[in-house]
Amino acid sequence: MSESRVSFIGALLVAIGPISMALYTPAMTDLVTAFGSTESVIKLTLTLYFGGFACAQLIAGPLSDALGRRPVTIGFLSLYCAASILAMLAPTVEVLIFARFAQGIGASVGVAISRALVRDLFTDEKSSRIMNLIGIILALGPALSPTIGGLLLLAFGWRSLFVVMTIIGFGAILTVFIFMKETVTRDLSRLNLGELGRSYRMLLGNRQFLTAAAVIGGALGAIYAQATFLPFILIDAVGLTPQQFGVAMLAQSGSFFTASLLMRWLMNRYSAKRLVPVGLVLIALGSVGTLTLMFWPPSFLHVMVPVAIYAFGIAFVMPDMSTAALAPFRREAGAAAALLGFIQMGSGLLVGTLGALLGDAVTAMALLIPLMGAGACLAYFLYRRTNIIVPPQPSAAPGAAGPMNPRATPVTGPQR
Repeated sequence: MSESRVSFIGALLVAIGPISMALYTPAMTDLVTAFGSTESVIKLTLTLYFGGFACAQLIAGPLSDALGRRPVTIGFLSLYCAASILAMLAPTVEVLIFARFAQGIGASVGVAISRALVRDLFTDEKSSRIMNLIGIILALGPALSPTIGGLLLLAFGWRSLFVVMTIIGFGAILTVFIFMKETVTRDLSRLNLGELGRSYRMLLGNRQFLTAAAVIGGALGAIYAQATFLPFILIDAVGLTPQQFGVAMLAQSGSFFTASLLMRWLMNRYSAKRLVPVGLVLIALGSVGTLTLMFWPPSFLHVMVPVAIYAFGIAFVMPDMSTAALAPFRREAGAAAALLGFIQMGSGLLVGTLGALLGDAVTAMALLIPLMGAGACLAYFLYRRTNIIVPPQPSAAPGAAGPMNPRATPVTGPQR
């Protein structure tokens, strides 16, 4: 498959998860009234969505290594569609919570498979360019979704949001069926717990993977953590309507989209790895701005300007760090992409849960988001002191020294 086809399919698959979150968030305050429930219970519909999304990747990735990328993708997307229909028809909040959890499991395949597809076919700067293009396309969906969700909520009610998700899911299945080619050889011998455990032990013992994944967890994970804070800060504390909240979220997604376009232009002049420190500086600035919520009351600009700066920095970090995390692994690309996604989503889930325990969304955002930014910077410091493995191109001849071949040679010293 060509770069453009892989980029389009990868972006579509990755976008399903964030779109399902961004469409839904404007309705969270209305659902409290609709089900006669409480804010904490409605938050569970988002928290358990994250939980299913994060944890199921650990199964989807290795399954795709053993059974193939296409059948696993279609199977998980079918579950996503069924769960979307169940959520649309949910008579009680308990059914909605279950449906959202199942939705998260189905959507989880997008992150794992999209990155595995890129690793199956491309490496180095070409991989970074595709990751960047996926980011550009990905930004459009979440950028528009809160606005669309707010308008649908106003015109048709909250159930219409799940009608749209169902349509998106069936569209993704059709796209995969027609345009996505298989990129791995089916190997049922890998479908066992011993093989799965071996793959994850190898990944967790690889410092290059862990440090690069920790950078992504602190950077992009903050987006998912903020999703549990921002509806209640902007609607309850600042006083925006759900429709205004949807428009306000353009500050985050629009910033990431703009930065991704700029990043693509800069990558024609500089390597992606040279731009990572620029992104981390911006993440640090956004973290400091968010920290000031501890001292001054929230307003729209006070909340969203630091969020936009943080999001701008993420676009500079993601292409190279995603490529670096997956570079040493070709045979286990699905497992590596799955664990990378788990760390990314899991960090957001963990911080979102900690924020819920704190009770106050403003305090949680002011304390926890800066800690995630600091964690990303520390992880990059450790990454720079790691011996970097430079893999051959995926088309290397059989038997050539490669990341899964004992003859592969690491490039010693901090290379990035």
